[in-house]
Amino acid sequence: MPAAIRLGYDTYSIRNFRIKALEHLEYSAKLGLDTIQISSVGDYESLDPAHLEKVKRRAAELGITIDAGTGCICSSTRSWNPKQGDPAAYLTQGLRVAKAVGATSLRCFMGSAADRRGDPPIDLHMENTVRVFKAVRPVALDAGVRIGLENHGDMQAWELKTVIEEAGKDYVGACLDAGNPIQTVEDPLVSMEILGPYAVTTHVRDSIVYEHPRGAAWQWVAMGDGVVDLQRWVELHRKLCPNASMQLEIITGRPPQVLPYLDPGFWKAFPKARGAEFARFVGLVKRGHPFEGSMVMEDAPAKKPPEFQAALNAQQKVDLERSLEYSKKVLGAGLKGRG
Repeated sequence: MPAAIRLGYDTYSIRNFRIKALEHLEYSAKLGLDTIQISSVGDYESLDPAHLEKVKRRAAELGITIDAGTGCICSSTRSWNPKQGDPAAYLTQGLRVAKAVGATSLRCFMGSAADRRGDPPIDLHMENTVRVFKAVRPVALDAGVRIGLENHGDMQAWELKTVIEEAGKDYVGACLDAGNPIQTVEDPLVSMEILGPYAVTTHVRDSIVYEHPRGAAWQWVAMGDGVVDLQRWVELHRKLCPNASMQLEIITGRPPQVLPYLDPGFWKAFPKARGAEFARFVGLVKRGHPFEGSMVMEDAPAKKPPEFQAALNAQQKVDLERSLEYSKKVLGAGLKGRG
């Protein structure tokens, strides 16, 4: 029997329910999960040390490990919220919360797909991110928490690897996301091959991608509904990052988007893209097809009646739970329930 991977979910998967850490732990235990990623400091009822200790204690009682999380840590990107103050101080807060709840990893991200377009260039954001990481290195090492930088639609895998190595892989690794590579015209398996050895935690979901007159169209879907070779993903996970948890971050309810890579202007955002890696993405596109199931779209209407909101909530829960079942029964993930 192949080695099992700890299976859980990122709290963003059921974001519409607006529940907090202790409720997520109870829900995870009900689902028979091994781990959870509490993806934001806002997911705790309080940051008071006594409450964080309560979360840590309850997770231990349930046999659930916690991967911690925070948000954007680069002030030059469009994702940065100036209300957070200083990026290093913001990241330090996340590290201290992670230590308090017993986590050994802290997920964060640099920016988003929007940061590939316009000024400043992506290289500047990468330099600023390295600078922030180096500023908190003593805190991370003292806490025993490794920073997991997410490929968040901003960087291709080789670029994120560069940031990790320049900052120092003794305290910085990757939060390896399986859905976001599509936004950077990258096959998720390429991302795994490059970032797997650096992964301290993951975000896993399936994607649809298919040919479009301007290049390709893509959409995130529940596990097993897409075209990503998830069997191969899990095989590489076991080989390259067996100690990293498999946290499902299921994001459905969003319409297809176009990647216009046949437009000459598109490549201004990817001036250093690697031809061989893009060729693998094109192969994935040619094997793909549009989503043929049903889905409630959260992006419309602008004013959602109660019935519409209830349908969105139900979809998030159903898609997460069926994705977890698929991961257990088809992909063989999860420790609990194995003989």
